[in-house]
Amino acid sequence: MRIILIGPPGAGKGTQAESIKAKYPIAHISTGDMLRENVRSGTELGKKARAFMDAGKLVSDDLIIDMMRARLRADDARAGFLLDGFPRTIAQAEALDGLLKEMSIELDAVILLEVSDDTVVQRLASRRVCSSCGAIYNAIAHPPKIEGVCDICCSKVIQRDDDKESVIRNRLAVYHEQTSPLIEYYDKKGMLHRIDANVAKDFVLKYLETLNAAGNV
Repeated sequence: MRIILIGPPGAGKGTQAESIKAKYPIAHISTGDMLRENVRSGTELGKKARAFMDAGKLVSDDLIIDMMRARLRADDARAGFLLDGFPRTIAQAEALDGLLKEMSIELDAVILLEVSDDTVVQRLASRRVCSSCGAIYNAIAHPPKIEGVCDICCSKVIQRDDDKESVIRNRLAVYHEQTSPLIEYYDKKGMLHRIDANVAKDFVLKYLETLNAAGNV
């Protein structure tokens, strides 16, 4: 199973990825995690990436693709993979196509999690995070037992700056600008599967099971 998971911030990509990983022995590849691991480990690619980051620049697509090439050759990706957060643009999608062709790998499906902007804002603006252990809460659906205090380590629970409404709406604007062409790109290839991200969290997994049983992934 080789799939791409795309959707706006707050659509639940991380939650869906965890459900899929629990069911299928495939690698969950997050470009953010991949980038941080290379930088932390001090690989040659990580050193090049750090130079971009220290200069306040976005890491180049070519460098990300080189990291992706190395990651897809890892043992845990042999049984398949789930790409989370990549590609984000047409240029990245075309570069990924070239890489997969080079590695004789065929992509099975692109799963689009669809959710309204207002729902995203409500979800993310309600998110709270422990400043110490990183435990995640929701001010509406899952607040800490004592307001502002982590249930686990008793540290302060905060709202991150990137979870404030003005920032969330800016992130959504960037997402729509970058991703709308990407959605059309994969739709024309006949690979795009649209899923309502407002439904139960295991719906994506059930959908993939249906595709798998039909031999489509």
